Amino acid sequence: MRHGKKFNHLGRKTAHRKAMLSNMACSLIEHKRINTTVAKAKALRVYVEPILTKSKTDSTHSRRVVFRYLQQKGAVAELFREIAPKIANRPGGYTRIIRTGYRLGDNAEMCMIELVDFNELYSNEAKKKNTRRSRRGGSAQATEATSDEVVETEGIEAVEVVEESEVVEETEVVEETTPETATEEAPKTDDVEEKGDKAEEEK
Repeated sequence: MRHGKKFNHLGRKTAHRKAMLSNMACSLIEHKRINTTVAKAKALRVYVEPILTKSKTDSTHSRRVVFRYLQQKGAVAELFREIAPKIANRPGGYTRIIRTGYRLGDNAEMCMIELVDFNELYSNEAKKKNTRRSRRGGSAQATEATSDEVVETEGIEAVEVVEESEVVEETEVVEETTPETATEEAPKTDDVEEKGDKAEEEK
């Protein structure tokens, strides 16, 4: 009897099962997410998460231990170069299983298993912080904005008034200069009158 034995053999011999989990772990490290059945995903999660924890300490011993399970140099390099720095502050739970329905052929329950830190949709960094503002605060900001606009418009009007006063002063200066020209022309009329008087005296 197998009471209390919860290990899933996945219908395979030991060597076949270990090779399959090793290949799935390498695929997960390379692509960051893979689609498989729920039973295989649960077995893979138990297999790969201790490897991810081991990769947090980058030493020769850790690399050799990880290589013993993965058996691929490229996957080991990817794990220690890209994944380990990103999961450094996470105390576990590196993977997520999302169920995607049932397979058409044999109705097996399918899912997607992925690395948590490489999903931008569910990460907290991608979400923008939406702060709730009260209506009072919003109205105060609106009144401040309108007052600033009023001040700006008042400044513009003042500039326009100054420009108009300058124009008026210029016209006054022009008007002041015109009588001078008239006075300059006045001696000419006097000369004409004097010539007329002399003509009368000669007569």
